Amino acid sequence: MRSTFDLNGKWDLAYYDEIEPYPKLPSEVSEFRCDRIPAVVPGNVELDLARAGLISADPFFGLNILEVRRFESYQWWYFREFPTPDWSTLSGTEIVFEGLDCFATIWVNDIEMGRCENSMIGHRFDISSALRSQGETNRIAIRLASPINAVRDLPIDLQSVAGPYRWESLWARKPAHAYGWDIMPRVLSAGIWRSVRLEEKPPTELTDFFLDTIRISEDEALVEARYAFRTDKPLRDFSIRVDGKCGSSLFMAVLPVPSTQGAFQIQVPNPALWWPHGYGDPALYDVVVTLLYAGSPLSGRQFHFGIRTVELDHTDLHTPESPGRFSFVVNGMPIFCRGSNWVPIDAFHSRDADRIPQVLALVADLECNMVRCWGGNVYETHQFYDICDRQGILVWQDFGMACAAYPQAPEFLETIKSEAIWVVRELRQHPSIVLWSGDNEVDELHVCWHAERTDPDKNRLTREILPEVVRLLDRRRPYLPSSPHFPSAALAFERPNRVVPEQHLWGPRNYYKSDFYLHNTAIFVSEIGYHGCPRPSSIRRFISPGKLWPNLNNEEWDLHSTDPIPELPQFQRIRLMHTQVREMFGPIPDGLDHFALASQIVQAEAMKFFLELFRQQKGRTTGILWWNIMDGWPQMSDAIVDYFFEKKLAYWYLKRAHSPFTIVVHEPDATHRLEVSAVNDTLASHAGTVRIWDADTGETLFESPFVVGPSDRSRCGFIEVDGSEQRLFLFSWQDGGRTGCGHYLLGRPPFNYERYRSRWLPQIAALDGTFQNWSWGTD
Repeated sequence: MRSTFDLNGKWDLAYYDEIEPYPKLPSEVSEFRCDRIPAVVPGNVELDLARAGLISADPFFGLNILEVRRFESYQWWYFREFPTPDWSTLSGTEIVFEGLDCFATIWVNDIEMGRCENSMIGHRFDISSALRSQGETNRIAIRLASPINAVRDLPIDLQSVAGPYRWESLWARKPAHAYGWDIMPRVLSAGIWRSVRLEEKPPTELTDFFLDTIRISEDEALVEARYAFRTDKPLRDFSIRVDGKCGSSLFMAVLPVPSTQGAFQIQVPNPALWWPHGYGDPALYDVVVTLLYAGSPLSGRQFHFGIRTVELDHTDLHTPESPGRFSFVVNGMPIFCRGSNWVPIDAFHSRDADRIPQVLALVADLECNMVRCWGGNVYETHQFYDICDRQGILVWQDFGMACAAYPQAPEFLETIKSEAIWVVRELRQHPSIVLWSGDNEVDELHVCWHAERTDPDKNRLTREILPEVVRLLDRRRPYLPSSPHFPSAALAFERPNRVVPEQHLWGPRNYYKSDFYLHNTAIFVSEIGYHGCPRPSSIRRFISPGKLWPNLNNEEWDLHSTDPIPELPQFQRIRLMHTQVREMFGPIPDGLDHFALASQIVQAEAMKFFLELFRQQKGRTTGILWWNIMDGWPQMSDAIVDYFFEKKLAYWYLKRAHSPFTIVVHEPDATHRLEVSAVNDTLASHAGTVRIWDADTGETLFESPFVVGPSDRSRCGFIEVDGSEQRLFLFSWQDGGRTGCGHYLLGRPPFNYERYRSRWLPQIAALDGTFQNWSWGTD
């Protein structure tokens, strides 16, 4: 293991508006009389400004986030002193940045050590030539240039497209959401936003080791090991030892290695397989790798390894004449994917590390088996993937591009290639990652958003650069060019977004049982959502007292709803929430408390309906990833948990509907019958009984045994109804020692809000008592 020296903690921060003349060297900062404040690393400059009292203490309250806009043209200087490490040799000492945002120049003792221009990946620089003797003090300086100025003169060709306030994002490798999104504020931050440290670089070191599953059978797995090491010794007498242990399953190999790079295979008898949640145990081997020289250990690594195979069984198109496919197959078993999109969990990403375990605990509590890491976000650290590995949560990983047509210039192609190489090498050992996806909605932009369609297969980034990186570095993991993926053949169709098997179902965002949703053509939906107002107690934490109500034409509500760029037209999420409440309940309840509850009821019923709609069609459909689990700043959104970790009603409805085994009730068929189905997303058979009754009368409407095989769906029977009725059906099921419950809302809107609030909602909550203490009425 390398020796390390931690550089986190207290730094000095100087800043200056980047207008000529401005400081270009550390020695010039004092000359220009830059303002100085204390800084915390990892951190973001806005948080340091807030602690210093130079902007509002809570940037997320009211209109405060607008205060940070004036700093977009600033440069930032970080300074710190540190003693020379007491290491056996300083030769090869590196400074390692896990996150540096973004256009950075690094000096040690006034000697420039390197530059980098990508906030999305880690960076390291050899600083040994600049270090002073042991026992002496060194001074490090880091300049972060303005992200606006750094790209302002770079050429943008005619095929490149971005949102009206995101053009700078095309060349800048910052997360796309930072430029303003419908779920995030515009915060073009700067900072050393992840850990920084010094590392001793020994002359002999294992530099890379990757274990990958070639194939599995009932009694054996074949695993490939790829290795690389560096040494100043003669290339003889080197060997590598690999030890793996998972419970009673063991493997070990010791092999001579005649060159600094190579590969060998390991046979694992009676392997413990890594399975997604609900399908089996996510077994992980503790692996120790040791590089030996003449039998003595010189270097090594420790990590977890999951033995599993993964395929994406898919077709490019899905039409009535030629039905398509889109299915994840793990260990030979098709997996029905239930889960959420993983979006930024804080606008200031230096705070992510504290929030990630809490948010993933919610994902596990909901019994999700997949999350999709959305392309407008940062790449998460090992902390995130380690938890997913342990919990059996599949990860769909987008590369960091979203909703834009990016430059095809050679320089940018090389930037993305370098980024992808770093990301794939860094993350490929995690068994939870089951897909690399080129981007978010870039294909769709080419095919559906332009007035004139363009061929997405001409996008060299996702058709040449990224697939080649994956092929060379992680060849057994599937790659998808875009989400959703539109091949050239889709251009021949009038509605191309309905002839691809994987879709993002946003559309008109009208009544959640409208034809758009009820009769969609998706096999796998990787985005779908519905708005829901946060609880009033949360709203009071970020909206001024005088602005709490009414919420229409309210600048604070608008800012915290979507695309918070006041000088540009906005998508009116607040008005849309009013429309959705009106469609469900007719008259909109007056006052903040009742509006918030009505909005949450509509969201909860919609999200539950979307999930159950896809689960009851299992066999035709293969997965649904709804949008989304968590807010990254206080806002009105589709998230089912707000920024302050207050759960919306949709959380509880989805928690029941996400159970790996569940009962679902279909919409009425042409003869006014409701089909009742048992849906099983496990590898065990289920048998039991289900009872359905009327919430108002208590009358039993349906009672039947059920039997359903592994990873299957079976019909339990039918309930005859009057299509003009408005009724709430409650149900419970028993399966051996296990129980479950749910509800179904029959009829067409408008429903009576007071009836739902005071009569139906308490009964829904009381079915299993999971959220009986969740208040309804006033907050």
